[in-house]
Amino acid sequence: MLRLAQTDIKYVKGIGPTRASLLETELGLHTAADLLRHYPTAYLDRSKTYTIRSLHDDATDNMPHVQVRGRFVAFNVLGEGAKMRLVGLFSDGTATMECVWFKGVGAMRRRLRTGNDYIVFGKPSFFNRTLQMSHPDVDSPDSVDAGASIHGVYPLTEKLRQRGINSRVIGSAVRQLLASHATIAETLPQSVVESQGLMSLDSAIRNIHIPTTPRDLSAARERLKFEELFLIQTDTVMRARRRRGQTAGYLMPHIGRWFNDFYSQCLPFALTGAQKRVMKEVRADLLSGRQMNRLVQGDVGSGKTIVALMCMLLAVDNGFQACLMAPTEILATQHFQTISSMTAQLGLNVRLLTGSTKTKERRLIATQLAEGTLHILVGTHAVIEDKVEFRNLGFAVIDEQHRFGVAQRARLWAKSVVPPHVLVMTATPIPRTLAMTVYGDLDVSVIDELPPGRKPVVTVLRAQQQRPAVFKAARQQIDLGHQIYIVYPLIDENDKLELESLEKGYDDVCGAFPDIDVAFVHGRMKPAEKDYQMQKFASGKSRILVATTVIEVGVNVPNATTMIIENAERFGLSQLHQLRGRVGRGADRSYCVLMSKQNLAKETRKRLEVMTSTTDGFVIAEADMAMRGPGDIEGTMQSGLPFDLKISNLATDGIIIGRAREAAEKLLDSDPTLGSPANAVFATVLRNSTRRTADWSMIS
Repeated sequence: MLRLAQTDIKYVKGIGPTRASLLETELGLHTAADLLRHYPTAYLDRSKTYTIRSLHDDATDNMPHVQVRGRFVAFNVLGEGAKMRLVGLFSDGTATMECVWFKGVGAMRRRLRTGNDYIVFGKPSFFNRTLQMSHPDVDSPDSVDAGASIHGVYPLTEKLRQRGINSRVIGSAVRQLLASHATIAETLPQSVVESQGLMSLDSAIRNIHIPTTPRDLSAARERLKFEELFLIQTDTVMRARRRRGQTAGYLMPHIGRWFNDFYSQCLPFALTGAQKRVMKEVRADLLSGRQMNRLVQGDVGSGKTIVALMCMLLAVDNGFQACLMAPTEILATQHFQTISSMTAQLGLNVRLLTGSTKTKERRLIATQLAEGTLHILVGTHAVIEDKVEFRNLGFAVIDEQHRFGVAQRARLWAKSVVPPHVLVMTATPIPRTLAMTVYGDLDVSVIDELPPGRKPVVTVLRAQQQRPAVFKAARQQIDLGHQIYIVYPLIDENDKLELESLEKGYDDVCGAFPDIDVAFVHGRMKPAEKDYQMQKFASGKSRILVATTVIEVGVNVPNATTMIIENAERFGLSQLHQLRGRVGRGADRSYCVLMSKQNLAKETRKRLEVMTSTTDGFVIAEADMAMRGPGDIEGTMQSGLPFDLKISNLATDGIIIGRAREAAEKLLDSDPTLGSPANAVFATVLRNSTRRTADWSMIS
């Protein structure tokens, strides 16, 4: 495979310079190895030959692609210009059918001859009571294409199809390439192939393109998936081990008055067992002499912010400054208010820095940062501006880190001569197999308990026709002194999608609750107006908040007990779970109402019923991935993976991911640098396969 990786694709028989240029720009295929790694996504069976008479008898709209052996008895070119078409009358002795081409008319007419034997392959259908095949593949009986019983259907672009590069062209080139190579050399260590019971690379490549049996195709797919995931896991484990072994970090052995006073005087409730466990893990990192790079996953309301604050207090106790960076101004402000109120009696100096911070406040923050008198800085991207200089930043917390670019996080990481300890927080539960791949070079902690007194949110699914009853229940909650969220997916009317809009919804809510002050927020509002509306709701003046998903994170109103989500079928499960997390933050029983249209597709109803059956974010995340793939999670995070995924799937290949991780750990235990002769080829493949242009492994 290494030699094939050095062979320009234009030298593959059937490709040439013109097609090579198109394949490079459209599909990123540069070498012969790239072509072999361009796997089919479906297959057409050419193992059976049909008679035209049987097609006359059996043809339906759902008829599969079939092949017929016979001869053309006549050709006619009909129409002119763009409407020109070639019609060939094809006979096999049992009956006749028409083969029709609307493109490449001249080329096909020059290529085909009456009286010669051909095999045609295509999808039969009836047009004006005449049996036809449109644009069938035509081969001589002894061609490579006709000899293959299974033909792959390859991923292509519209431009390639317009230029005549279809699955037939790709498949033919692949078969020619495979026929010219007796053996494709193995890329994985032989010890791994044997211990995992994998098909050889040579057999896997041949069977993925031209499977001999369904069993061989399955084995080929397993082998190629494992190889992809094993490359990722080996790269991830090597980087993690290198970081832990090479990156020095500040020692923070002292537990002083800030931490102790907060723990004894300010902690609002006893820590859960999960919170204590995470604190012990962080404490061990701070005593190790190595830079901490730890991910803390915790469901909504699990108390991640308390853990982050206590960790920052440990840094302050050891003479360092700390910062917390959040992706939005609302979330940063929420964190600032929470931390400030919880530490008010301690005299801790906490400041907020966002894009809206006034010049006078910015100057004060700059002075106090330089003097070292500012203990904790909370902010948005503003904290990574070049002019923001810490005296001794020792601990950095990044909330919802997947919303920041890697380079942005690197700028925060570079605010200290010695890299600060990094604690990454996410309230988006990440399935274990996905976290193992995307965050594999981080140490992972999980807060999987809710604080005492928290009651699970009761979640129900209601049709839009039941809105009067839903509003009646909401009125009862208001009469009890509680508050209500009502979330809409859009701001403006959109008749095409038939969604409830925020503006119409706001009018309807005001009409249904004429005696209630109703606040509203959305992403297009100016920060000052948004803050004003949010403050009205947070203070209790407004009893109902009508909003878009801008409130998904960063809103903490314990008195709010009901979340009504309009057009819930338009939201992903993870987003619904985040929205539901805005209620249930106090001691009172809370409710989440998923409003949807009456007639839901089976899969959509199944997805929403997951929300009504559990409040466990990790269960929901697993179900979300199983139903619709990694979606936004993978789309956002895969940009950080060192390799493209051509055949494996982070959503469905969890078992293989686990096997690949264990195999990578075992291989690197025995050969940490992959320097042994037995692993030399794999080491070269690993080095050549990575598409990482910079090593970001030290930056969470």
